[in-house]
Amino acid sequence: MNKLEMLTALSEKIADCNKCQELACSRKKTVPGEGNPNADVVFVGEAPGENEDEQGRPFVGKAGQLLRNIITAVGFSPEQAFIANILKCRPPNNRTPKESETVNCRPFLDLQLKIIKPKYIVCLGTVAAQNILATNEAISHLRGRVHVYNGSKVICTFHPSYLLRNPSAKQDAWEDMKLLLSLINEETK
Repeated sequence: MNKLEMLTALSEKIADCNKCQELACSRKKTVPGEGNPNADVVFVGEAPGENEDEQGRPFVGKAGQLLRNIITAVGFSPEQAFIANILKCRPPNNRTPKESETVNCRPFLDLQLKIIKPKYIVCLGTVAAQNILATNEAISHLRGRVHVYNGSKVICTFHPSYLLRNPSAKQDAWEDMKLLLSLINEETK
């Protein structure tokens, strides 16, 4: 099986998952993630929102448009990256994921990352960063540094929805993307 076939098979397993009863009962669609199965960069957010739950696609609302703008500004097309979330189902009222939910869903993300083997992971927000890096540190302390997860270099930045609520933080997020670009440029030298 190639990477696309493996990711497709995993998406089917995600669609059948009912480990989190509350999420399984309230979801319209699972949101496994999408993008290039050979991506060098994987962007990981927290959980699907209302628009994502409707469409079964990650980051399709206003935050998604901002994320796609960020990806383009970095010099990628959104199709070159892979976009996923820690949770594959929308928490009711977009609440923060419960620890039990992140534990139940984590094997799906770990498998996606194992299949894709990205060189870089960009954690979008506190929930993604804390889950990927197994830490309780705040996003403000995780930003600006290069972390490592299973051989991938990890950059942490603010979630696009936070940036929509706090436009003054966009400059900090851009600094994080410049750090990503510097890593990429170092590798291509």
